[in-house]
Amino acid sequence: MEITKELFGRLEGKDVYEYTLTNDNGVKLSAIPYGATVTKIVTPDKKGEMKNITLNVDNLDDIVANRPYYGATIGRIAGRIAKGQYKLGGVTHQLAVNEGENLLHGGPEGFDTQLWDVEEVTSETEAKLIFTYEDPAGKNEFPGTMQLKVTFTLTNKDEWVIDYEATTDATTLYNPTNHVYFNLTGDVKQTILDHELQIASDYYGSLNEETLPTGKLEKSDGTPFDFSSPKPVKEAVLSDHPQIKPINGLDHPFVLNQKEDVKVVLFDPESGREVKMFTDMNSVVVFTHNVEIDDYLIEGEPAKQYAGLTLETQVLPDAINQPGFGNIILRPNETFHSRTTYQFGVRD
Repeated sequence: MEITKELFGRLEGKDVYEYTLTNDNGVKLSAIPYGATVTKIVTPDKKGEMKNITLNVDNLDDIVANRPYYGATIGRIAGRIAKGQYKLGGVTHQLAVNEGENLLHGGPEGFDTQLWDVEEVTSETEAKLIFTYEDPAGKNEFPGTMQLKVTFTLTNKDEWVIDYEATTDATTLYNPTNHVYFNLTGDVKQTILDHELQIASDYYGSLNEETLPTGKLEKSDGTPFDFSSPKPVKEAVLSDHPQIKPINGLDHPFVLNQKEDVKVVLFDPESGREVKMFTDMNSVVVFTHNVEIDDYLIEGEPAKQYAGLTLETQVLPDAINQPGFGNIILRPNETFHSRTTYQFGVRD
């Protein structure tokens, strides 16, 4: 196992390095401390050809200017909070909003916009990047100063393990994720529509016209949201379902079956690449990059529609305002722990 680094860009007079973890099989994971962001994951296809299977913007300046979220650590809250408001102990809290009247992905100065500290650790079987950051009370109007640690581990079992750890000095909200986009073809010119997706889930969360949770968990059986058996992503994305057609694809949470070990399997029949996902979170948000974006380039190309697919593990979105969605309250003297693992493989 080894870790190397090279200059990725400069931010406010500071050098920002891209760190690359390489395991004994040649699988590579690269990340930068800006946003604790994964920039590349390189894995073999069924012919042994190594290619990057994630999306990210080509340079730091464009990441900072456009805030695309690709591969970034998201917080304090993943997804949206309706009107940026929540009640706790009978008190209404107003958070900073950055998508119309709503808070999205932590607010205007979310974790993805911060420069984290980073520590490198290697052993015979794994390599780690340990990102730490202190998020002050009042940032994005959240109460409590938080001490945050996010660890990316690459193992010789071709796993990317994300460990989240956090504490706070005042009661606050915490529901992090990583906004990684996968495209297992290794070619950003190709879409993910022919990828096969399987999710250990019987229910999905429906959305309103602002892409906010309605509070209803709908049975997926017999709908385009049924991924209980593997099927091409296009069967859902290109459907006329009223939850899908208005936004041209998926941007929905799926309630994960906690009895199943493997929560998600994503497979590309052409390359043979496969990702298996494990998590202790209660949901995964699947977003299918539903519009083309030409504000920046990915490997020299505009980010075309359906260029990638996210698997964002988290407590169900807007849980603080939706009864039964899960607990995202973190109190002093508590320590938040969560783990998500993506395991990379190949099928013939």
